[in-house]
Amino acid sequence: MPSLSEGERQDLLHLALQAVTEAVSRGQILADIPSGGIFSQRRGVFVTLHVGKRLRGCIGVVEPEEPLGDSVARCAASAALQDSRFPAVRSDELSDVQVEISLLSPPLPIRLEEIEIGRHGLLISRGRQRGLLLPQVAVGHHLSAEQFLAETCRKAQLPPDAWRDADTNICGFTCEIFSDGPPAIDSSEEEKMR
Repeated sequence: MPSLSEGERQDLLHLALQAVTEAVSRGQILADIPSGGIFSQRRGVFVTLHVGKRLRGCIGVVEPEEPLGDSVARCAASAALQDSRFPAVRSDELSDVQVEISLLSPPLPIRLEEIEIGRHGLLISRGRQRGLLLPQVAVGHHLSAEQFLAETCRKAQLPPDAWRDADTNICGFTCEIFSDGPPAIDSSEEEKMR
């Protein structure tokens, strides 16, 4: 998929920040979501929020069922208030919120030897269990391909070596990742793996 222009990136980041502000300060979903251009595309997307250097939420969709503008707004609001791993973002923290958006390519089957750390994210599923880790998780934790597969299995609540089983589906994807601030990686990044 072609890369976004800097203007499109800024438009998506602005929309996500508006959605966070509306959700945190008013408890509402953003009412006026743009629908043309980049906002009309259908792509998997994850919105990650940091307050200072601490991860405060990460919510996304793999299979796009709505236009990108709607997905970004909904995921941003959910990351701020509904990621059960973290306390909800508070009004007094809004000025410190940093937004990171990861646009996903469609997930495709991938073998161990094809996984490139830093380039691929992983989606592992078996039956109704499913886990996903973004490419930046493997980089932040200095994981090998096998460790990345094991951590993604854990995310799916499967045994760490479930990726070796024939009935486990392993897909890889790439991401276009951009944010409105400097990278905010600290020890709390391990929360992305939970």
